[in-house]
Amino acid sequence: MRFSKGTLLVGLAAGVVANPAFAQDSGSRGSDRAVTVQPYIEVSQILSAELTPGDEVVTFTQIAAGVDLNAQGRNSGASVSVRYERNIGYGDAVDNDTISGIARGYVAVVPQTLNLEAGALASRTRLDGGGAVSPNPLVSADATSQTYALYAGPTLSTRVGAVDLTANARVGYNRFETDDAVLDANGNPVDIFDDSVTYSGQVRAGTRPGDVLPIGVAVTAGGYQEDISNLDQRVRDVYVRGDVVVPVSPTLALTGGVGYEDVEVSSRDALRDANGDPVIGNDGRLVTDTASPRLVAFDVDGLLWDVGVLWRPSSRTSLAASVGERYDSTTYYGSFTYVPSERSSLGINVYDGISGVGGALNNSLASLSSDFVASRNPLTGDFGGLVSGTDGGGLVNSLGSARSSAFRGRGVSAYYQRQIGRLTAAFGAGYDRRTFIAASGSALEAADGLTDESYYLTGALTREVGRSGTLQTNAYINWFDAGAGDGDLTAFGASAAYNRLITGRLSARAAVAVDYFDSDFSAEDFATATALLGLRYDF
Repeated sequence: MRFSKGTLLVGLAAGVVANPAFAQDSGSRGSDRAVTVQPYIEVSQILSAELTPGDEVVTFTQIAAGVDLNAQGRNSGASVSVRYERNIGYGDAVDNDTISGIARGYVAVVPQTLNLEAGALASRTRLDGGGAVSPNPLVSADATSQTYALYAGPTLSTRVGAVDLTANARVGYNRFETDDAVLDANGNPVDIFDDSVTYSGQVRAGTRPGDVLPIGVAVTAGGYQEDISNLDQRVRDVYVRGDVVVPVSPTLALTGGVGYEDVEVSSRDALRDANGDPVIGNDGRLVTDTASPRLVAFDVDGLLWDVGVLWRPSSRTSLAASVGERYDSTTYYGSFTYVPSERSSLGINVYDGISGVGGALNNSLASLSSDFVASRNPLTGDFGGLVSGTDGGGLVNSLGSARSSAFRGRGVSAYYQRQIGRLTAAFGAGYDRRTFIAASGSALEAADGLTDESYYLTGALTREVGRSGTLQTNAYINWFDAGAGDGDLTAFGASAAYNRLITGRLSARAAVAVDYFDSDFSAEDFATATALLGLRYDF
C-alpha cells in the first residue's frame, strides 16, 4: 500500500503530540445505523466460602439492574454499559451496593467538522497500601473502594485552503472513594487520591506532503492542567512545537519535531498541629492548609524534541514510534495496531506523561472507541476495564497506585481480541510505573522520588452453547509493588458462568469463582470460593 496524503496526515498527527494526555479518539464513524438497547434485571443467591485463613461461609441475595446500549449512526455513536447492584447479606455477611460501568460517545454538531465527545467510568477495586487491584468484592468487602471518572469536550477538524486545522478541548472530573484510612506496611497512613479536575486543549495547523512542500509540516500549541484536591496540588503543562513528516518509501515515513514547553507541579502544605505534625482527617487524608504559600515540586521549561518513524505497510497494520527529550529527560512513546480481519485485532500503546490519578483515568477513557462491548465478571457483574469492539478493543486501567501525589507515569498497555466461530476471546495486559513528585518541606515530601509499579493481565472467553446457552469465563492477575520497600500485593482469580434461555426474555444462570488476595499490608492472605444461582429478565 502506498502512502496517500491522508495517511501521511495521520502519521503527522501521531508525531505532533508528545504527551498522550492530549490524544483524542473520535470513535467509530461508520455509516451503519444500528441501535441496540438491552435493559435487564437480575435476582441471584450467592454463597461465599472462605478457604483461608478461616472457614466462614456467608450468603447473599443479589439484586441488580442495568442496561447495555450500542448506537452507531452516520453522525453519532455511543456505547454504554451501566449496572447497579445490591448485595443483601445474611448472618455475618456485610451488605453492600455499587454502580459500575463505562460509557463513551460522540455527536456531530457540524457533520465531519465539529464533534462533541464524552465518556464516563465507574469501577470497584480493592485498596491496600496505596495500591488498587480488582478481586471479587465479596472477599473482604470492607476494603473495597469506588472509582469514578468522566470527561467531555469538543473536537474540530476542517481545512482552510491547503492547511488542515484541528483543535480539541476537554474537561474532566475524577473521584476515588474509600471509607477507611489506608495504611502502609509500617502502619502509617497513606494519603490516597481524593478527587481532581482536569483541563486540556490543543490547536494544530499543518499541510500534507505534496500540497505545498514535498514534506508535511505542522505547528501545534497545547496545554494541560490538573487540580488535585489533596493539598491543592496543581499540574500545569503548556507547549508549542513544530513538526515535519518526510516520506522515505511508499510505506515508510520519518517524523521529527522540536519546540518549547513549561511544566510545573506545585502544592500547598498540610495543616499542622501544635507539635508541627501534619493533621490527618478521619478518612486518612492530609488536611490542606489553604493559607500556606504554594510550594513548587517540579519546574522545567526549555527545549523539547523527538524523532520517530511511521510505518504503514497496509491498511491493516500501522506503527508509530518516537524517542526524544521531554521533562528534561529521555522520553519514549508510540503505538502499534494490527487488524488482519473483522474477527481479530491487536493494539499496543507506550506512554509517558506527568499527571495525577485523574489525568491517567481521563486519558485512558478518551482513547477508547465509541463502539465496543464491555467485559464483566459473570459472578459479581463488575466491569474490570476490558472492552472489545469492531474498531478494536481497549483497556481502561483504573488499577495501580492510588497515592495522591502527582507523578510521571510511564508504561505499556496491550489488548488482543479474536472471534473463532462461536467463541469470542478478549485479553488485556500492561505495565505501569509511577514516579511521584512532591515539594520539599511539604507533608508529601517523603513520597518524592518513590516509584510504584503495577502489572496487570485480564481476559474473557465467551462461547455459544447450542441455540439457547452461553458459557462465559473470566480471569485476572494484578501485581502491585509499592515504592521504597513498603510492600506489595497480588490478586488473582477466575470465574465461569453458564446462562440458559428459559423463555424469550427470561434466562437462568449458574456461576462459580475462586479468588486469592496476598498482601504485605495485611497479616493474612485471603482465598475464597463463590457460587451463584440466579435469574435474569431482559426487557
